[in-house]
Amino acid sequence: MPSPLNLVFCGTPGFAVPTLEKLVGAGHSVPLVVTQPDRPRGRGMEVASAPVKDAATRLGIAVVQPATIKNNAEFRDQLVAIGPDAIIVVGYGRIIPQWMIDFPRLGNLNLHASLLPKYRGAAPIQWAIANGEAVTGVTTMRIDAGLDTGDILMQHEISIAPEDTAETLGPKLATSGAALMVETLRRLDNGQVRPTPQDHSQATLAPILKKGDGRMNFARTADNLFNRLRGFQPWPGAFTIFKEKTLQVHRAQPLQHAVQLTPGQITVEGTRLFVGCGKDKDTDTTLELVELQLEGKRRMTAQEFINGYRPKSGDHLGQ
Repeated sequence: MPSPLNLVFCGTPGFAVPTLEKLVGAGHSVPLVVTQPDRPRGRGMEVASAPVKDAATRLGIAVVQPATIKNNAEFRDQLVAIGPDAIIVVGYGRIIPQWMIDFPRLGNLNLHASLLPKYRGAAPIQWAIANGEAVTGVTTMRIDAGLDTGDILMQHEISIAPEDTAETLGPKLATSGAALMVETLRRLDNGQVRPTPQDHSQATLAPILKKGDGRMNFARTADNLFNRLRGFQPWPGAFTIFKEKTLQVHRAQPLQHAVQLTPGQITVEGTRLFVGCGKDKDTDTTLELVELQLEGKRRMTAQEFINGYRPKSGDHLGQ
């Protein structure tokens, strides 16, 4: 039975909760959880606590929510008093200052939702799907002063299913990553892990998502638009313009289609709606729009949209 370690946990989103729970379940001491301050969330913009805070409260762990940490003497004194063997960071959302990096004997260990050095940044799950990857994974790494540039400790691969979205893949990675972090701590404490520097020449970026990332550019191939729709869930999703109103596309599928359509051109066939997309190796591609939502309206099937808003073959989506 490995010796329990004294840990401080820094995290904020739901993705981090399985790791916190797994560390406690493995017998490690976690006297303090550090998370972001409560903020307005949701449509009503009511102030709400983050998932990690809720989990820590349920587990009976003390929580601090410093507005800043870089030059926060009170926060620094708290960590010094605890004297953690390691600081575990999972989706905390703040840059870890150098004094904190240098403090614990095992370092600051981060769980990242990609196979580093691929997809460094804030949205690795979303961009891996959006770029059509078939495989992704989780990485435990030792934090340094860069953005996801520290030495790799351990990795575990996970296949991306064709039907996966960011919402379905995220929990799979969170569960796998939680187990990986516990194993990483065990091996690191026993001297069985050799940190491996990243090959920075192979790095790719996964920047924070913007609203504009969800705008459908029909010059892209149908496969690419489909992957972006899957990746950018629940926000910013996939949207375009129909008769000067925003049209959100909730479900779609690429397929072979006999009718040649220019990018953005639609055709109506009975209860089905198709839109032309960009060429893939000189072959026209087509996307079937399955579930839609016009600005200010409810979600509806393609058939309901056709019956209610009378799109005509030859009309165009987009601006």
